[in-house]
Amino acid sequence: MKRLSKHNIVALFFLICAATTLCSFSINTHENTYAQHFLNKIELLQQQEIQLTDLIYQSDLSLERDKQRIREQLQATRNMLKPADFWLRYLNTLSHKKINGPLPVEWETEVFEKFEKPYKREGAGFTLAYQYLEEEHPDKSVLLDLVQQAKTATDGYTVDSITHELQSFHHFYFCNRLFLLNLAAIYTTGFDCPDASAIVPELRLMLTDMLVTYKQFNSSFPETPLSPSYLELYTQTINFANAQPASAETFDHYTFIREFINPLYTLNQQHIITYRASSKNLLDYALNKQASSIFSKLLYNSQNPKGIFIRLTDSVSLVELEKVGKQLFYDPILSQNNQRSCVSCHNPNQYFTDTSVATSFQFNHEGTLKRNTPSLLNAQYNHLLMADGNHYSLLGQTKGVITNALEMGSTEEDVVRKVMSCKEYAKVFSKLLKYTPQEKEVTLEHIGSAITFYYGKFSKFDSPFDEAMNKHEQLTPDAQKGFNLFMGKAQCATGHFVPQFNGVKPPYIGSEFEVIGVPASPDYASLSEDKGRYVVNPATETMNAFRTGTIRNAAQTQPYMHNGVFKTLDDVIEFYNRGGGAGKGLHVPNQTLPSDSLQLTGDEKGYLVAFIQSLTEKIQPETPPAQLPVSKNKLLNQRKVGGTY
Repeated sequence: MKRLSKHNIVALFFLICAATTLCSFSINTHENTYAQHFLNKIELLQQQEIQLTDLIYQSDLSLERDKQRIREQLQATRNMLKPADFWLRYLNTLSHKKINGPLPVEWETEVFEKFEKPYKREGAGFTLAYQYLEEEHPDKSVLLDLVQQAKTATDGYTVDSITHELQSFHHFYFCNRLFLLNLAAIYTTGFDCPDASAIVPELRLMLTDMLVTYKQFNSSFPETPLSPSYLELYTQTINFANAQPASAETFDHYTFIREFINPLYTLNQQHIITYRASSKNLLDYALNKQASSIFSKLLYNSQNPKGIFIRLTDSVSLVELEKVGKQLFYDPILSQNNQRSCVSCHNPNQYFTDTSVATSFQFNHEGTLKRNTPSLLNAQYNHLLMADGNHYSLLGQTKGVITNALEMGSTEEDVVRKVMSCKEYAKVFSKLLKYTPQEKEVTLEHIGSAITFYYGKFSKFDSPFDEAMNKHEQLTPDAQKGFNLFMGKAQCATGHFVPQFNGVKPPYIGSEFEVIGVPASPDYASLSEDKGRYVVNPATETMNAFRTGTIRNAAQTQPYMHNGVFKTLDDVIEFYNRGGGAGKGLHVPNQTLPSDSLQLTGDEKGYLVAFIQSLTEKIQPETPPAQLPVSKNKLLNQRKVGGTY
């Protein structure tokens, strides 16, 4: 019998738990009006899908009149999708991407795929159908296929492995948690809504219909209901959305999230804990029940800063680990020539990057590295690391840098030998070895884990924006305007998602990669030659694609882009304003960033800068070690704190 790989095991999990069996299930609808409500929503969506399919069959796509009818029916179908989206995204995320996938092709990199290469998954559904209909000569068979795949996926939600979940209350609060996260990060940005004019109307419809769902749930599960305070605040949320302008560009995202969605999230988290709701869905892998706010650094977990010391919880030992990690971070003993340390490129006083150069010197001084030094701050909130996603753990990234011939030029054996020649290092690691029983001796994994644990603590600080969202202080009017632009007209939030403003979106189990057409030089003479993600995962879609980095601390971490080509935030904003590389005339056939201009005014660009500045976290850097541990090798004792370059 062929052994199942980890990827196949995960696939089997979804086959069992996410509606791929083809048997029917009978629900006692007399007692469970909530379950019947779900089935009614699915049936209404199915009816609209049938009408859409029939209309496409009967239409002549060369006639604008017929295309307009299809657009109207597509919107009517989306209007039936939105009230059901609460369940669809959570109960079977793979099927949801067939119903309303935002991209024609995605290369999946969810957390459970870190052990295998990414694989190709084709999207389908209403967003792609709408976009395809706008192409110059749409083919009826292609359009039909996009819609028929959506219908097939919708049908899958009536099978017993889905409907069985509706017999208990547990799934509901996790569905609701994802719903609230998407209200903050997805639903108001246009991420999966191709018609900007429909964003706010769809939001209003969804919010209003969900109140009915909430009441049906409370009726069916009176022992674990949504609280009156939740329902009251949710009703106020509906009223707020209905009072807002219909344009997504003028929607007040700041107030919507701060005053309504985030407090609702807090209440829902309390329900999860109070009712002891339990989940068996992998979508909940990264999310933390203990996070009381969307803008808490506890919201989701992507990385383990402790590395090999994951079992270590003793406070005294953790202090020792942090201390030795700090010493190693400043110690050039990690490099082959004992002259370059971690701090050489990741300066704590420059937000753990190097703001002085576009790219750092190579190890041998014979040129510069091809990529800009990334800040280590908030690196742990990415599932994949480096600009190309080449590493999936902080420990792997650290080991990769230490042993890279162009960066630190060491070997694992040399680093361990030199570090253990220092009595102070050897004493601590020998003591901590017992916490890694799978290892018989100290390795580079122990050394690297101490380093990641040290710098990981600097990712726990909040910014003025976080404190404003958590109602601890006020945000300036200009920063509020900038956030609303970020979420709306400037379209930044379709790639940089709340709350980390990186490429990790709800439910925070994957990293987005985008092709934006970064130039090789500020004059846009040519496209950067760096192939990005393509080097790790060769595919048409990944050529020149890079992992979407965080906007946090961006006001302090210039220069920008993977090659450091832009020196100021103004340069970056203008790049996006002009439609990326393609908008500036470069040949970028697979660019994922829209190439048309955003038409931002001078004032609007200033507001965006004000918002980005509000994301500067209140980091508390420390003074360097006074001295480095003494080695038995006297030649090593000539090394300097922080290195020499």
